[in-house]
Amino acid sequence: MRGHGAKFTRKMEEAIAALLAHGNHDNAARAAGISPATLLRWQKIPEFEKAYREARRAAYTQSIARLQQATSAAATTLHRMTLDPNVPASTRVRAADSVLNHAARAIELEDIEARLTALEQATQASKKPQ
Repeated sequence: MRGHGAKFTRKMEEAIAALLAHGNHDNAARAAGISPATLLRWQKIPEFEKAYREARRAAYTQSIARLQQATSAAATTLHRMTLDPNVPASTRVRAADSVLNHAARAIELEDIEARLTALEQATQASKKPQ
């Protein structure tokens, strides 16, 4: 780490992994083999904070990808529930409402994306010398 007399160490990498895996600082510090005070001190170092933020972002991105992979199964489940006569009517109505709401939101997002793309293209076209 520039300005702190030491470079980013393996222990610091372990501490970041431990922060991601454990619910609190004490458990993370214990897992990384350092004291909680050391972990708190490291978290004030800009390079450590940046690496931790990047690791959290990567973990979040992986979680979102897993959720996206599950959408097909979730949609199939909702669809089956709306058609299954053995499912209580209130549950079928709720499933159908969920399908309709999500479908409507998807259309709205597609419309916004199309409008944004058109605006970006118009902006680019207006910047070109004529």
